Amino acid sequence: MARMDSDMTEGNIWKHMIRFSVPMAIGLLFQQLYNTVDTLVVGQFVGKQAQAAVGSTGPIINTVVGFCAGLATGASVVISQRYGAHDDEGLSKAVHTTVALTFLISLIATGVGLLIIAPMLRFMQTPEDVFGESYSYLTIYFAGISGVLFYNLGSGVLRAVGDSRRPLLFLIISALLNTGLDLLFVLGFGMKVDGVALATVLSQVLSAVFVMTALSREKGNYGIRWRRVRIDRNSLRQMLRIGLPSSIQSAITAFSNVFVQSYINYFGSACMAGYGVYGKIDAFALIPVQSISMSSTTFVGQNWGAGQPGRAREGVRKATVMSIVSTAVLGLLVFVLARPLMNLFSPEEDVIDYGVQFIHIVTPFYLAICFNQIYAGALRGVGDATMPTVIMLISFVAFRQVYLAVTRALDAGFVAVALAYPVGWILCSTLLIIRYSRSVLVRGEKR
Repeated sequence: MARMDSDMTEGNIWKHMIRFSVPMAIGLLFQQLYNTVDTLVVGQFVGKQAQAAVGSTGPIINTVVGFCAGLATGASVVISQRYGAHDDEGLSKAVHTTVALTFLISLIATGVGLLIIAPMLRFMQTPEDVFGESYSYLTIYFAGISGVLFYNLGSGVLRAVGDSRRPLLFLIISALLNTGLDLLFVLGFGMKVDGVALATVLSQVLSAVFVMTALSREKGNYGIRWRRVRIDRNSLRQMLRIGLPSSIQSAITAFSNVFVQSYINYFGSACMAGYGVYGKIDAFALIPVQSISMSSTTFVGQNWGAGQPGRAREGVRKATVMSIVSTAVLGLLVFVLARPLMNLFSPEEDVIDYGVQFIHIVTPFYLAICFNQIYAGALRGVGDATMPTVIMLISFVAFRQVYLAVTRALDAGFVAVALAYPVGWILCSTLLIIRYSRSVLVRGEKR
């Protein structure tokens, strides 16, 4: 088999960033199709209550998956640094530790996820006409959550060594399967919300099988040898040091969105459905900056591991330019095409009106996201995961909750609630710019 990994410690930086981030962007595009297709199918063929049920489950799912994704980030950074340093033995230990850790995380996530469904839905003040279908969707999703966890951690290993193409291929196949199963289960079998949940789980399991099979067949030092799957204490310690802060940040940030969702739920099922659709469109628009941020983390990790801080800094500068340009173009398109985009998801005018309002209020602030994503990714690439986590918790949790509490006390209305995200982005970017300017990477200190 031809090698699919990529050594980013030499060669043209633009070429490396583009070759890595474009497949990542396409992968994120198809990843977004999972829940987006769910939302579209139930919106067009079931009704706004079902659409609200599927759309409002995001904060609960992301609380659990976000925590696990943070650990995947820690594993990816350790693997990319050891790959860049050509530490073959350390690389193999890190990969096998990642696999063992995934088994443990999957068991815990399944149990915790199933236990928190009802309390979280009540905490969000989910309306009665939405509660039952939300509960059903989440039960099926968490029962099969191991699929997405194995895919995320397995693809994280491949991306850490510069291979973003195979994770993309596996994701495209499973996303297309998800779309077909959604239509089959809802239109063919009349399963409604249960059908789209089952379609999502089955498709995610398939993507996990693909990525784990690829790693098992890999001949390089990052391939899985199942007899060697065990936890290496040193590797685990490094992964937790980098990944645990990110896990806590992701989980708490996602949980804080539960509070935001509770404010949205106050305006009724039409607003819930409109907000859910806006969230899907928003996720597509932000795919470029997310993929460039991930490529920045891998690029910085490899070059920092190879003792080349100057090259790592140049990669961050180029990543920032790429993210600003791509986000500006997509943000403008979303703003202009807001109503036609909403029409794709729902035929109901009240749902469309709410979604258009969300888009018009939030998209002008997209550029602020570029700085917090790229700089946080770069800091994690050199192993500085704690401060980005603290900054994001302050901005996305503490500050945002205070802001929402004030708007509620002042009865400031819908627009003020919609601005909760942009004000958090601006604060986070400001603080991360300051932190990055004072980091070991910018100061030029040696590893």
